[in-house]
Amino acid sequence: MTGRWFVGFEEAKEIIGTVGDVSRVVSVSVTLFIFARIVLAIGESGNFPAAIKATAEFFPKKDRGFATSIFNAGATVGALAAPLTIPFIAAAYGWEASFIIIGALGFVWMGFWIFMYNKPHAHPKVNAAELAYIQQDDENDRSQIPADGSVAVRRKMSFAQAFKYRQTWAFAAGKFMTDGVWWFFLFWTPAYLSSVYSLDSTESAWHIFVLYALTLLSIIGGWLPTYFVDKQGMNPYAGRMKSMLIFAFFPLLTLLAQPLGHISVWIPVIIIGIAGAAHQAWSANIFSTIGDMFPRSSIATITGIGGMAGGVGAFLINKGSGMLFDYSVDTNMKFMGFTGIESGYFIIFSICAVSYLIGWFIMKSLVPHYSPITDID
Repeated sequence: MTGRWFVGFEEAKEIIGTVGDVSRVVSVSVTLFIFARIVLAIGESGNFPAAIKATAEFFPKKDRGFATSIFNAGATVGALAAPLTIPFIAAAYGWEASFIIIGALGFVWMGFWIFMYNKPHAHPKVNAAELAYIQQDDENDRSQIPADGSVAVRRKMSFAQAFKYRQTWAFAAGKFMTDGVWWFFLFWTPAYLSSVYSLDSTESAWHIFVLYALTLLSIIGGWLPTYFVDKQGMNPYAGRMKSMLIFAFFPLLTLLAQPLGHISVWIPVIIIGIAGAAHQAWSANIFSTIGDMFPRSSIATITGIGGMAGGVGAFLINKGSGMLFDYSVDTNMKFMGFTGIESGYFIIFSICAVSYLIGWFIMKSLVPHYSPITDID
């Protein structure tokens, strides 16, 4: 061994070739990869709770879905930019540098956040008319902000207290049922194009790009609740749930991805892209239901709980998918006219297709009507 911890891919290949027990090297590599993913998860975990809370602070309830859909689309823009930038960084400076440079961008953004962000009532660029618009549906908040601009002390909801409310379970159930679908599409689509259509990473790059581009349509979904509130007089929660029901029907198209895939690979790619857009629209609105139901002081806590539930759902569907795909190949499984790996994908696509409707009905049964929490036990 070289005695060094960090080496490039080519040097690592040469070193592994000199090792007798390759399984031990693989075990260490997998362990270190899992550790790196845990560190990444810890670093990312604060992003969405903070973003959702900031949206609740700067937008009235009817506009929060639209605002959330815009910043949520930023993840898609990043996914589009990654294959156009990271390979060039890696080619010019090495793959290690690509991790460092991309990771450093997070600190740049953190600097902007720390020095530029402030609450609306304390922000020097928010005038009285804008503040009144932000607080139009929250008279309690407006009355609790003294004339001198100081912040009233509020009782915060603890993590344990959050689970006493049906609203928490409704949000967590919706995330559990649907987050895994999104992560399945992101993680398994390249493998799907490879195993079913024999496309390598270079050949499928354009397909992946188009798929991600289609998900930007989700911004329209964030605007829809505002339309229902302004034009049909619905309360924000009712408008949001109606919008989410509409979006829940679009993933049903994935039932056709495998049957129509023999016509052209572009058909499943476009269908998955539309389903991804529907997910992002759903995601923007389910995040906004937190602000509909909970006081601002509890939004980050509830967002974190839902994110945890979504992570568990994502783990289960991805782990289950891998096991199913292995089984379908090993046994040459037949299902609904499909054989082998294609039968496995058809089963998972079918699960993804109905997950949103199931999630919506669970949420609706737990919180059938607008029920904001005004007093914390």
